[in-house]
Amino acid sequence: MIPLRDANPTRRTPVVTIGIVIACVAAFAYELGLLANGGEPALERFVTAWGVVPAELLAAWGRGDVASQETATLVTSQFLHGGWLHLVGNLLYLWIFANNVEDRLGRVAFLVFYLAGGVAAALAQVAVAPGSEIPTIGASGAIAATLGAYIVFFPRARITSLVFLGFFYQLIDVPAAIVLGFWFVLQLIDGFTSIGMVESNGGVAFFAHIGGFVAGALVARLVLTVGRGPGRPAAPATVG
Repeated sequence: MIPLRDANPTRRTPVVTIGIVIACVAAFAYELGLLANGGEPALERFVTAWGVVPAELLAAWGRGDVASQETATLVTSQFLHGGWLHLVGNLLYLWIFANNVEDRLGRVAFLVFYLAGGVAAALAQVAVAPGSEIPTIGASGAIAATLGAYIVFFPRARITSLVFLGFFYQLIDVPAAIVLGFWFVLQLIDGFTSIGMVESNGGVAFFAHIGGFVAGALVARLVLTVGRGPGRPAAPATVG
């Protein structure tokens, strides 16, 4: 099931979401430039320097060096990607779901929420593989936080999704609660079956997805509990 678009209009242009997309594309273009000019070694040095390396992050914190480049990677890693498929897949989810969350929270609050969600996601992955020396990169943790908020704010929003049935496919409209709930269950299954492999082999940071999603859902629930935020009313209408 691949989401393609949602039927959930916004009141304002999603300036922050567009800015994040541009930043990710620009960072990826820079990575391609490094690869073209310096080859794989140059790109690997850059990714290791600005991606989250759990062992190096915890070593820096163990020395009391909190205001360090290692800490900064909790944010910088959110704008780096490991390939075209990684970038396009992340930006597809970002484009579909982030605009409504930005509209609900307000632009400044959404930017803080997005970056903090990415940090929470990265720390979840660090907690699972604290000794890993493999850098973690990608916007998926922050996007997972956005998905967690979306499912709380707009559970009945209709998501047009591409569903594969063997050799055939079909476009159907599915409630966000089902689309994103299914996505989260897959992350849980893949995450728990990959425990012990990430630290040595790398791969997909499933626990960053899980941690980000849970963090985003909790923040959204808090917003609804506290009351009306700076964006939409506490009980927003959805189309579907």
